[in-house]
Amino acid sequence: MSKRPYEKSERVDFADEAIHWDLGSSLSYGEYLQLDKVLGAQQPLSFEHDEMMFIIVHQTSELWLRLMLHELEGVLECVRRDDLAPSFKRLTRVSCVQTQLLSSWEVLSTMTPFDYSAFRNALGRSSGFQSYQYRLLEFLLGNKNAQTIEVHRRDPRIHERLARALEAPSLYDEALRLLSRRGYGIPEDHVRRDFREPYRASKQVAGAWLGVYHNAQKDWDLYELAERLVDLDYKFQLWRFHHLKTVERIIGYKPGTGGTGGVSYLAKALELKFFPELWQVRTSM
Repeated sequence: MSKRPYEKSERVDFADEAIHWDLGSSLSYGEYLQLDKVLGAQQPLSFEHDEMMFIIVHQTSELWLRLMLHELEGVLECVRRDDLAPSFKRLTRVSCVQTQLLSSWEVLSTMTPFDYSAFRNALGRSSGFQSYQYRLLEFLLGNKNAQTIEVHRRDPRIHERLARALEAPSLYDEALRLLSRRGYGIPEDHVRRDFREPYRASKQVAGAWLGVYHNAQKDWDLYELAERLVDLDYKFQLWRFHHLKTVERIIGYKPGTGGTGGVSYLAKALELKFFPELWQVRTSM
């Protein structure tokens, strides 16, 4: 008995699809993505159900951090050569990645204090504080603190990479250098400084950015860069806040596994801004 037109088949018909059932010498999907390594990297140290989720959330976050670093290094090069147009697509992508990182806290917060305490001791002294990619990201954005790389001395390769990032101009440093080349009044001690030191806000720099905003039609690309940097900073602050509240929800005010004060340590970073003058000019306009 033939089917009526409105009756659907119980399975997809591949008859008219030119699917490569035999891959021959071609890479497969799994081989291209090296899924044997990726999916084999989840090795819980306990028999507790939630540890698998805990590992996957942190591994996924590290992959997103890697993409952020890749894109922001491209933005840095665009700023150095005064070719800002390609950077805007990359900064848009970074913004999307930040949204994914924000969402990761929602998954992690499904874990109760009892769930976490069941396997927390297995972590030893390991902690997100030791994420070298996060530290690279902070250095690239301008939050320099030489002391933070000491925890990585056991791995000379990573320690050296962090030391180079500590000494290099940040994205904001390069943006200020660009403003200086474009004729905006950036103090010389901000153009040439010890980049290992934390950035210090300047009234002259705030004035230069205010000039960019007042000349948005003439220097639209600088104006757009400023707004994209504010968006980046804004979402980073949201990420820090969600991190703090997730930690507070799960462990309260216990110390962190890495030796920090936990919530009290995370709270210190909430007022930190990578690009302080871009926030200050909003009051001046």
